[in-house]
Amino acid sequence: MNKSKLFIYLFLVLLFLVVRASAQSADSLLNTLDSSKKINKVESTFKATHIVLSHSTETQKKHDLDLRIRHHFGDIGGEFGSAHTLYGLDVATDLFIGLDYGVSDKLTIGIGRSKHDELFDLYIKQKLIQQQKDSGLPFNLTFLAQVGLVARAPFATTEFANYADRLTYLIQPIISRKFSSRVSLQVMPSYLIRSVSADPNDPNNLFSVGFAGRFKLTKRLSFVADYTLINGLSRKDNLTTPLYNPLGVGLEIETGGHIFSLNFMNSEFITENNFIANTKKSWTDGGVRFGFTISRNFSLFKSKNKDPNTKSTIY
Repeated sequence: MNKSKLFIYLFLVLLFLVVRASAQSADSLLNTLDSSKKINKVESTFKATHIVLSHSTETQKKHDLDLRIRHHFGDIGGEFGSAHTLYGLDVATDLFIGLDYGVSDKLTIGIGRSKHDELFDLYIKQKLIQQQKDSGLPFNLTFLAQVGLVARAPFATTEFANYADRLTYLIQPIISRKFSSRVSLQVMPSYLIRSVSADPNDPNNLFSVGFAGRFKLTKRLSFVADYTLINGLSRKDNLTTPLYNPLGVGLEIETGGHIFSLNFMNSEFITENNFIANTKKSWTDGGVRFGFTISRNFSLFKSKNKDPNTKSTIY
């Protein structure tokens, strides 16, 4: 690893330690100022730790382990879709399997592996602020730091000249607010750091802003969506191969302890390190695909969940 990448890695670690210590200090200060006052926390701004493509501000409960399997199929329409591929179901553009563990109610660590680029990713997710009722804290704030490692063999002898070329880094503060029992909104400014890009006109480091929301239609049915704006910010429109802003929509169906969600998106890829930089399909040319996630949550040790039984979630 060269010096610049080592510096970035150390910076991420130190930044996490700083915000972790700051959050603990803030919690301690609030408790000291008024230990007798009951704090009414706003729970379940989103129903899961992910929305469609993006992370939400939610974290795992302490000692809960989440086994997550995600799947993106191929184009529904266009040149590579239609009935010849059963509207994309014959093709898997990306598969992901990962584990998320709740170190505490506010700190989650995760590791996963994607089919595309044989990408391994490791992330830490710390909730710094939780929305409260009538207490001057009108929003949630969660900090996400993620490192991706491309494990596949190089396509050319010069592709990964340095080992650091295989690494990408994502820094993302996530801000959300539950406006009512029906409406939750979220914004996600992100900074993606990489050593190389496929297009010489595409910057190595990309700044993006994501937006997401959840609207509860009925007691059991919700509409969810997320969109990441990249083009027009740090990326210009002079690329050799067009790249697009990722957009995903889905329907969440709650059935007791389960959530079923049917998702549609233009991104071929699953993790932020891939889909922010490399979405090559557009909703306007048939590049929409179906995707789903299967998640099984295991309660390890003593859990704070009201229902101590292991439960499955599909969304």
